[in-house]
Amino acid sequence: MAKDNKKLVEAITSMDEDFAKWYTDIVKKAELIEYTSVKGCMVIRPYGYAIWENMQRILDGMFKATGHENVCMPMFIPESLLQKEKDHVEGFAPEVAWVTHGGSEKLEDRLCVRPTSETLFCEHYANIVHSYRDLPKLYNQWVSVVRWEKTTRPFLRSREFLWQEGHTIHATAEEAIVETEKMLNVYAEFCEKSLAMPVIKGRKTDSDKFAGAEATYAIEALMHDGKALQAGTSHYFGDGFAKAFEIMYTDKENKKVYPHQTSWGVTTRLIGAIIMTHGDDNGLVLPPAVAPIQAVIVPVQQFKEGVLDKANELAEKLKAAGIRVKVDDSDNSPGWKFAEYEMKGVPVRIEIGPRDIENNQCMCALRYSGEKRTVSLENGLELFKNAVVEMLEEEIPEGMFKKAAENREKHTYKCTTMEEITKALEENGDGFVKAMWCGDEECEDKVKEATGVGSRCIPFEQEELSDKCVCCGKPAKQMVYWGKAY
Repeated sequence: MAKDNKKLVEAITSMDEDFAKWYTDIVKKAELIEYTSVKGCMVIRPYGYAIWENMQRILDGMFKATGHENVCMPMFIPESLLQKEKDHVEGFAPEVAWVTHGGSEKLEDRLCVRPTSETLFCEHYANIVHSYRDLPKLYNQWVSVVRWEKTTRPFLRSREFLWQEGHTIHATAEEAIVETEKMLNVYAEFCEKSLAMPVIKGRKTDSDKFAGAEATYAIEALMHDGKALQAGTSHYFGDGFAKAFEIMYTDKENKKVYPHQTSWGVTTRLIGAIIMTHGDDNGLVLPPAVAPIQAVIVPVQQFKEGVLDKANELAEKLKAAGIRVKVDDSDNSPGWKFAEYEMKGVPVRIEIGPRDIENNQCMCALRYSGEKRTVSLENGLELFKNAVVEMLEEEIPEGMFKKAAENREKHTYKCTTMEEITKALEENGDGFVKAMWCGDEECEDKVKEATGVGSRCIPFEQEELSDKCVCCGKPAKQMVYWGKAY
């Protein structure tokens, strides 16, 4: 029996009614995750994991194109090793999960379950880096990490999550800084081209940088509800970790010197970013580059002769062009199928029925815009194939990016006083605030206390909105993006 066509959409809370509930409804109804008996840990279901696999495939190719190699470090870090870099361990101490027993025996040196791997890489570098000829080392790993978060939400903040963490070591500060900025640019390119998500590139303030880093760079995105999300970070460590772990190499002048390090990472929270940037009240809206199914073919009146054959013929043509395509020949009604694939965010839905076959055409529906159009099946299906490829590679990603960029522009406010910040947020809702800053951490704290928005980053692309700090009125040094954040 056909299922109720409206059931799926009605199961999603409107984002305007309750954004947090809307988000939770989508991750559950679109079958991205399932909760487990361990609070803050989730099962990433096949559809959700397929999105991550596509992200991983694209990013891994970008990393290897820039000369990086994949490695794999252990899951456990001895406490004695973690303690070697004081700032680093203090920054992570509240989130660390500890292993205190091995079997029935208490461990003399308890083990930290990896929250990040800087110390492990440093121990390794100390064993393998001896000469300038050993540098640079450009490493990356795809692993899970554990951070004992108090407040959790699927993808955005969980106690165990998947990520990649790049770790590199260089002969000079200049080389390491170039690496740090290069990888931030890789992340920005990935987010904007593959995820259709506009980002702001910039440097974190000193109060917000990574524990143990000299400088942290980040890409910041604006979600549909006006909150900011840190989509990726890249850190320059200088030689601080090298000194703590006694990593030295012999340079070309035969002198013993310290190398310089970086690390950079993105996580499965990017799946949450996709949901909150592009999703709507009907469910997911997936960018074609990472969609598990890029095009779904729904046969209409499939019991009639030739309909399923034609649907499969269309699918084979698209598969030959490298498109991830599915024919849904289940006995559910076409209306139910339409709702199902809207919910799952499939970029293109293709409808084919007896009348379409008679007219040598099919109907294509674009998920991001809701537009429907007829597409010719003439010329050996070449016109059809070319049309779908163009939709997936150009029209849809460009349209999604433009839509997200317009939303960001609409919710970005230029302010010169804290009163203006408060007024802009009250009248227009949450969003990015652009305002000048003197560089004093006390002013940074006061802005957040008085307005509710914290510093997100000091953008590389600076604007001089005024010559005075938004807080104290003293001479301003930089323009900063401020916002409420996930």
